[in-house]
Amino acid sequence: MNIIIERYNKIKSFIDNNNYKTNIVAISKTFDLPQIKPLIEYGHLHFGENKVQEAEKKWMNTLEKNIDIKLHMVGKLQTNKAKKAVEIFHYVHSLDNQKLAETLNKAEINSNKKLNYFIQVNVGEEGQKSGLNPKHVNDFYQFCQKETNLNIIGLMTIPPNDDQEEKHFKFLSNLNSTLKLKDLSMGMSGDYKTALNFNASFLRIGSAIFGERVKK
Repeated sequence: MNIIIERYNKIKSFIDNNNYKTNIVAISKTFDLPQIKPLIEYGHLHFGENKVQEAEKKWMNTLEKNIDIKLHMVGKLQTNKAKKAVEIFHYVHSLDNQKLAETLNKAEINSNKKLNYFIQVNVGEEGQKSGLNPKHVNDFYQFCQKETNLNIIGLMTIPPNDDQEEKHFKFLSNLNSTLKLKDLSMGMSGDYKTALNFNASFLRIGSAIFGERVKK
């Protein structure tokens, strides 16, 4: 059996055996289509990319032939790439400012397409990291509700590398519940088992499926 499928099945078995209800987003950024193809052929549907240009080049033909595949934008999205992102992606995990929300809203209207969005939260308030300060999340969510027609389905975070994932995931899960949002994007290759204990419904898993990345 292909090593990628073996790794995927190991993760899937853990999820199923523990009765978690979640979606695995296979983070395929930097990997070429031949490396991803075994997972597509195996029937997996959710894939994640972090660059609009790479996603367009890699996925457009595949998406036309596989209409059930859902592509997730998991990287920082620049406003000037919003229109193209709406054309390519089905989910955006990195919504974090009003200008981007307004631009995405216009792009959806012009393309007659609806995406699903996660608001990215910078739970550790790290200066170098994207995402909203937690205390601004409610106001931003209310703005999106009142001023746009974006379908906000949940919150997303990349926690600090401080060995306190449990604390950060619990915080985000509670905040998600306060806003009455149904989905939660958190948990990656090294911490997804912890995230599952706090209601993560979308796991963003890359190296645990595809192996270590080769930087391009």
